[in-house]
Amino acid sequence: MFRNGHFATLATVAVRAHLDEVRFPAEDRLFETEPGVKVRVVSQQPEGVPRGHLVLVHGLEGNSDGSYMRSLAQHALVNGWAAHRMNMRNCGGTEAYCRTLYHSGLTVDIECFLKHLRTLPGGPLPIYLVGFSLGGNQVSKLAGVLGNRAEDLLAGVAAVSTPIDLAACSRCVQLPSNWLYQWQFVYRMKRTIRRKHELMPDLLSLDGMDRIRTIWAIDDAYVAPLGGFRDAAHYYASESAQNFLGDVRIPMLMVHAEDDPFIPVELYDQPAVAQNPHIRFIRAPHGGHMGFLARGRPRFWVNELILQWIEETELARSGAPLSLATR
Repeated sequence: MFRNGHFATLATVAVRAHLDEVRFPAEDRLFETEPGVKVRVVSQQPEGVPRGHLVLVHGLEGNSDGSYMRSLAQHALVNGWAAHRMNMRNCGGTEAYCRTLYHSGLTVDIECFLKHLRTLPGGPLPIYLVGFSLGGNQVSKLAGVLGNRAEDLLAGVAAVSTPIDLAACSRCVQLPSNWLYQWQFVYRMKRTIRRKHELMPDLLSLDGMDRIRTIWAIDDAYVAPLGGFRDAAHYYASESAQNFLGDVRIPMLMVHAEDDPFIPVELYDQPAVAQNPHIRFIRAPHGGHMGFLARGRPRFWVNELILQWIEETELARSGAPLSLATR
C-alpha cells in the first residue's frame, strides 16, 4: 500500500485493471432515463444465475472504463453478481444524447436505471449501488432523498472518496499542493464543454473559457447554470451529500482515506455520519483519493472490502448480525 496520498492517487491512473470480457461478455447500450436523455450503461452477467446487481457510478470526468470501475466489476462478477458500469450523462461518448451536463447532485438517471433493474424477469434481486468520488456524492444524496423508500429499490449503497462538502473540496483542490489535480480536472472539463459546444452551439458559449483556471470557476460558468442553479456557491450548498446523510435509512458504507489530498477526512466528523446507525464509516490511514492499492492481491483492496460488506449485509438481511472489521 502507498503511504503517500499523492502517490496513491496518481497510481490509480497508472494501473490498468483486468476485466475478463471473454468470460463475462459486455452488453454496451444506451438507456433512456427521461425524454431527450440517454446514458450509456455497460452490463455484464456472472456465470449462472446472478445473486443480485451492483450498479457502479464513476467520478468527475470519468467513465465506465476507469480502472476502479473495471476492477470492482471483475470482483463482483467472479463472486456471482451482475455488474452494471453506468456512465453519467455526457460521459463515455454520450455528449450528443442530452442538452444538459451532469453534476454532483444529479440522481434522476441512477434512480431510473435502478427502477429498470427491478422490472427484469426472474423476480426482484438485491441491488447495491456504489459511487466513486463525485459519483459517491450522487449515490449518497439519492439514498438520503429516498429515505425510507430506498429499501424498495436498494439493499445498500457504498460511497468511496466522496466530496460530501462540495464547496470545501472545491476550495481545497485550489491549494498549491493540488495544482496537478486542479489542472487535470479543469482541462478535462473544458474538453467536455468544447465537445458539447461543437454538437450544440446554441446551448453554451465558449467566451471567456480560456481564462478559467479552477473547478469553482468552471462550475460557476457552465455546470451551475445548466443544472438550474444561480451559481457555483448555490450548487455546492444545495447538492452536497452531507445535507442528505442524516436521512439515509438503508445500509451504507463510506470509505475515505486520511491522506486524501483534496477531500479532507475531517469533513466526515459530523453527526450526520457518526450518529446515523445505518452508516458504517471506514477511515483508512492511507489510500489518497481512490488509490486503495496494495502490493499483493487483491490489488484494489477496497473491492474486497465492498464485497465483504455486501456479503455481511446480505447475512444481516436474512437475520444474521454484521461484523465488518475496519482497516
